[in-house]
Amino acid sequence: MSGERTARAVVPCRACLSGEDLDWLGGRSVSLALDLTTVVETVPGPAAPAAAGGWPGQVWGFLRGRIPGLGPNPPVLNVHSDAPAASGLSSSTALIVALFQAYTDAFAPSPGIPVATLAQWAYEFEFAHFNGGGMDHLAVIEGDALLLTGRPTGLPAVLERRAFPDDWAVVVVDSATRKDTSDHIRVVRAQLAGRDPALAAYLKEADQASADVWEATGAGDLDGLGDAMDRAHNAMRDHQGMSTPVLEDLREAALRSAGLRLKLSGAGGGGALVGVCRAADQEPIATALRQALGELRPAARVLTTRAAAGAAARSANGEAR
Repeated sequence: MSGERTARAVVPCRACLSGEDLDWLGGRSVSLALDLTTVVETVPGPAAPAAAGGWPGQVWGFLRGRIPGLGPNPPVLNVHSDAPAASGLSSSTALIVALFQAYTDAFAPSPGIPVATLAQWAYEFEFAHFNGGGMDHLAVIEGDALLLTGRPTGLPAVLERRAFPDDWAVVVVDSATRKDTSDHIRVVRAQLAGRDPALAAYLKEADQASADVWEATGAGDLDGLGDAMDRAHNAMRDHQGMSTPVLEDLREAALRSAGLRLKLSGAGGGGALVGVCRAADQEPIATALRQALGELRPAARVLTTRAAAGAAARSANGEAR
């Protein structure tokens, strides 16, 4: 693999503001790219050992079937991520997309691989492992806020895209409890096949919450956004059991100490909660949260971030190289 180009891919993570699972169940969901990035850099020189595995080795194997001339082993990589792992912020998808982008930037023949193809490949790769939807891939590649409508298979359709209000910021509370969704999609697919009324109620309420989240972001209505995200969380908790007592305690503490309404991001139990506030209030809110959560759950972390451009825009602007 001598002569490859050095490549650097920078990919944001994402928060789901409403509509977990609707990207494959059908219905509307809202994603927001967050400036907690995963960076993958290829290192020129000899390839990684043959034993190199995990996502880097598996993505390389996937690409070897689609790009002629790739050697048996991937390049050596430098990898760094700001996003907490197993938190429902799509850190694994960010890594997978960053691997696809870095590998193809370094090794694909000119003019490279179109962004739409990268999104499709990343979706196909992850679908083979988890049988889930494609919200995460579009969210981290397209960036900003997306209103999506789901499909049983394939990437969801982007109904609308918009920049998040400049004067809004995002607070992430990492609960320090790992999210495990290994069995979640299988269970929900069984609910769907069995016409479970709890799933039907969730679909109806989450779809409407997504519409209201989108309307509030367009109108700059922060109170309306908080209310809609609350309803999205409650639907997740009450109809699908996606929350946990720890997460509910954290939500109550955030509302009591900082007046911030938090919503679980991502299906399953555990992981991270997200809230939106005025950018001017972000640091005072984070300080109050750290103090309150330090007493309630010392292992929890409070992260502050903003909405982000996607991997495609970063690459076009030269940030990813």
